[in-house]
Amino acid sequence: SFMARLTGSRFRLLNEELYTTTSENAFEKFSSTPELYEQYHEGFRHQVEQWPINPVNAIVKWLSMSFAEKGSCVVADFGCGDAALAKKLLGVKYKGKCPFQVHSFDLVAACDLVTACDMSNVPLKNNSVDVAVFCLSLMGTNLADFIREAHRILKADGILKIAEVRSRFESKKDELEDFIEVLEKLGFKCTRKDSSNKMFLMLELRPSGKKPDKKLEYTAKACIYKRR
Repeated sequence: SFMARLTGSRFRLLNEELYTTTSENAFEKFSSTPELYEQYHEGFRHQVEQWPINPVNAIVKWLSMSFAEKGSCVVADFGCGDAALAKKLLGVKYKGKCPFQVHSFDLVAACDLVTACDMSNVPLKNNSVDVAVFCLSLMGTNLADFIREAHRILKADGILKIAEVRSRFESKKDELEDFIEVLEKLGFKCTRKDSSNKMFLMLELRPSGKKPDKKLEYTAKACIYKRR
C-alpha cells in the first residue's frame, strides 16, 4: 500500500541518517522530534518481522542459559529500541526470582524501561556491568566511543556481546578481521565468533586488561535496507 511504502522510505532515510551522523547529533535530533524515532522503529520492526530469527531472542536464550543459575546478572543494552531484551529477561525466573537487572539505553525513552541518552555517555558507574549488549545498534560515525563506554562500565570479567548484520562486515575480504582488530585496540579480546546464522554475526568479547586507545576512531559500513 501507499502508506506502507511511505513508512518504508521514511525508515530508510532515517536509517541512513543514523549511520552517517554522530550519536551526539542523533540524540539532539531525536530528543527534539521523538516522533521521528517512532517512525524509525516502526520501520525497523517491520524489517525484523521478515527475518527468520530475531537476534534479540538468541541473546535472551544465551543470557538465560549462561547466567540465570548464577543468581544475578547486570545487563546494559545499548540501543535497546523498545526494550525487547529487558522485557524478555525480566520474565525469566530462576528459583522463584528474576536474576537479571537490565539497563536499557536509546536516543528516546520508548517506554518506562528505557533511559534516553547518547550511547557514548551512559549514566552507569565504572566496572558495574556483567554483560554489555549491542544488538543491531552499532550505528553512527563514532562507534569507537560506544565500545570505549562499554569497556568503562564492564567488570573485569564482563562480556561484550555484539549482534550485527553480516553484510556490514563481510562484503570485502578481511573486513570482519579488521573490525575485531579495532575492538582489540579498544581493550577487548574476541573469545567467540558465530556466523552460523545466514543474516547475523554474533561476537563475544572480554576485556583484555589493556587500556582502550583513546584516539582511535571507527565507522563501519552502513546497513542499507532495500526497497520492498
